[in-house]
Amino acid sequence: MRSKLHRAKPRKNQKTRIRKFKRLRQIRKVPHSEHSEGQKLTETRSDQAVIEKMAIEAGFLASSGIHEGERSCEHMQQSLKSWYRHKMTGEMSFSEVVQLSLAFSRGYTVTARQLGDFLPLPLHGTASVIITASNEEKTLPSVIAQLRRLPFHEIIVVLNGCTDGSYEAVEDHPSVIKLNYPDRLGHDVGRAIGASAATGDILLFTDGDLPLRAEELAPYIISVDRGDDVALNNLSPYLPPFSEQDEVSRSKTFLNQCLGRSDLKANSMTAVPHALSRRAINTIGTASLIVPPKAQALALVHGLKVTAPYTVDVIRNNRVRSGNTGAGNTVARLITGDHIEAIGEAMRIKGIRLGFKTLSRSELAKVRNGI
Repeated sequence: MRSKLHRAKPRKNQKTRIRKFKRLRQIRKVPHSEHSEGQKLTETRSDQAVIEKMAIEAGFLASSGIHEGERSCEHMQQSLKSWYRHKMTGEMSFSEVVQLSLAFSRGYTVTARQLGDFLPLPLHGTASVIITASNEEKTLPSVIAQLRRLPFHEIIVVLNGCTDGSYEAVEDHPSVIKLNYPDRLGHDVGRAIGASAATGDILLFTDGDLPLRAEELAPYIISVDRGDDVALNNLSPYLPPFSEQDEVSRSKTFLNQCLGRSDLKANSMTAVPHALSRRAINTIGTASLIVPPKAQALALVHGLKVTAPYTVDVIRNNRVRSGNTGAGNTVARLITGDHIEAIGEAMRIKGIRLGFKTLSRSELAKVRNGI
């Protein structure tokens, strides 16, 4: 297929675009043998720059080989998936996958500028995103703009008791599913509602006040697509030692330790962004998402694969509200109570000792003395 495309004489309206594409590559010509049918790129995996340039060429060939009216984000997505499946072996890091996808998009959009900065991803399943919003008219447009760059099966916005122009902010996006509740629901009820409406294999959760870049959200989708059931935001780099943490962070750490996952530290489904697999949703139920720590406890108790694969700093940009500042604030008390409920649910399933064994006095002495 490739050799046929290369032998074909370029149409007149393509010559300028081809010249631009050649300038875009700015790399040695890759030998034809590296592109032979079924050839894997194992030999060049160590050279990310070469792989990215090959992705640029693949993207260009995918778009230039079809009519202008056929070029679309969906076609770009399917073309990347096909190229990635046939040419790549092994598992690349999240950053490598994102950079490769960006390179493919750059090549594709040489002849399809109208597609802008769409970021295709080599996913096996479909992805949905749930945005919960409460009076976020200022940030919602930028949040949705970044989400539209990703290959989501559906974008769901849950408008929770908004009294500002939040609905109008998303009204201009007919493809966005809007679930509007004029009366204020509970703090995390919107997640459960959005998850109930979502049909994707992967569910990404984020907030309407966090305009994160598509490149920052992609790793959570990729993580679940690769087999994780719960992909949490790893906030550990931004937290102080346990002795200096606030009551909320300590509650998160304590819950994970109680359930045998001290490696998760204070990482929690309370924080966004995070993503869940369809298996996780079916196992823990959408109703559990109303209490995020409880949902996390259920995921751990039922043996789901819970990870914290990527870090996005949402602490610095967290919107300051009257209820989430100061010691013992309303939100802090709510989250602490949620963790108590989560531990209670885990005890109900696993027993009050949560699987821990009672040690004899001699065994306790050995532990205490480090023997």
